[in-house]
Amino acid sequence: MTIYDIEVTTDTGEVHSLARYEGKVLLIVNTASKCGLTGQFEELQALYSKYAEQGLVILGFPSNQFKQELGTAHLASEACRLTYGVTFPMHEIVTVNGDAAHPLFKLLTEETKGLLGKSVKWNFTKFLVDRDGQIIKRFAPTDKPLKLEEEIVGYL
Repeated sequence: MTIYDIEVTTDTGEVHSLARYEGKVLLIVNTASKCGLTGQFEELQALYSKYAEQGLVILGFPSNQFKQELGTAHLASEACRLTYGVTFPMHEIVTVNGDAAHPLFKLLTEETKGLLGKSVKWNFTKFLVDRDGQIIKRFAPTDKPLKLEEEIVGYL
């Protein structure tokens, strides 16, 4: 199974395959609108605005696994769009760890390892995927998105 075989659901309920993003560089982020790290939405949006035309796609996946998300995907994405001006694709609320983890996060965590093992330890863990669909690297929740810019540009 590759990342392009996985189906996801947007915050508006549209289901599609990640094959839609084939040939793009992806930064996949588990988000939470009530987390202390929500300021990262501004930096994620800045990267997206600057590099989208060169092939960068940021995909936000709200998760309530750490009890810091609003009740629905619509409310979560609306908060991101209104508060932080987010225009990159947001998705349904997903589970990122355990048996019920979304297939995307199962694949991402199998292919990368964090400081304390494979599972996602907190909101705003970021995963970089190259244009060929290879999962390149995992970034910690505290890694600020703009600090990843040089590495992202290297894959664009």
